[in-house]
Amino acid sequence: MIELDNVILSDDVREQFFVCDLEKCKGACCVEGDLGAPLLESELETMKEIYPAVAPYLSREGRAEIERQGTYVLDEDGEYSTPTIDGRECAYAIYDTKGILKCGIEQAYNDGKVDFKKPVSCHLYPIRITKYSEYEAVNYDRWHICSPACSLGRELSVPVYKFLKEALIRKYGKDWYDRLVDLIENDPESTGR
Repeated sequence: MIELDNVILSDDVREQFFVCDLEKCKGACCVEGDLGAPLLESELETMKEIYPAVAPYLSREGRAEIERQGTYVLDEDGEYSTPTIDGRECAYAIYDTKGILKCGIEQAYNDGKVDFKKPVSCHLYPIRITKYSEYEAVNYDRWHICSPACSLGRELSVPVYKFLKEALIRKYGKDWYDRLVDLIENDPESTGR
């Protein structure tokens, strides 16, 4: 375990390798699972505000579900998440010409239409964060659909914490990330270099 401020990270964050391989997984993380993408309470208003600019990027089905369910939903676990289409893909997911699922919010961001890249839970994947009263637990989520990403990460020697540099900085700040790298890279037992 790695402890940094009020964050406890599993050793997998430094020891496991990961680089998304969309050509192989086809964006399966946007469609697999029981719920949509987890949302922070601080993201809920943003989801409402950006929807008019994001809507043109979405599929007809995605727009219909958002119109029906709202820009976010309170899921069965009492947490907020993105709505889904028939309990499958995220309503904000779009298929590209190769049949790869991508994020409509991120496409709008890339085109300069919104200043919100995507929900932080999506940006941080394959990390999942669990909040407790005293700290946050940061864990690497192992999922068979990400086997190609694990293989590519090993091939390129990119540990999870380096793959997620931008997302971790977004969540915890640059100073925190720099201290994390220093902790990991100066730890003689670290294998994720």
